[in-house]
Amino acid sequence: MLKFWAASLVILMFFFACEQKLRERSNDPLESGRQFIDASLKGNYEEAKKYILPDSVNLEYFNGLVKFNERLNEHEKEGYKNANIIINSAENISDSVTIINYSNTFKNEPAKIKLVKINHEWMVDFKYTFSNT
Repeated sequence: MLKFWAASLVILMFFFACEQKLRERSNDPLESGRQFIDASLKGNYEEAKKYILPDSVNLEYFNGLVKFNERLNEHEKEGYKNANIIINSAENISDSVTIINYSNTFKNEPAKIKLVKINHEWMVDFKYTFSNT
């Protein structure tokens, strides 16, 4: 019985730690954006998708990005995985909208993402990245 309670305690501590980490990153648009960019560069699309604002257009753009990246050759995939993120600027448009201009050390091409705060979580609005709206 003691083993059961000890195992239960460990499981509860694990879930509390995961919930706390999610809360910490979702309260900071720059950190949420960085986590999304990092997961995308490393090809961890399941993690990156957690940051996408879940509407049909955003998911369509995201799925297109995944398909494009899957067609990259191994040299390019490895280059992106090993790349560092360079945050060029972060502009707080309002208390619920932030634009991050960034690049990476592999391609060093400027890119941007828009983060919007929905239900106390910062989510990537990919529509802005591809259409500037």
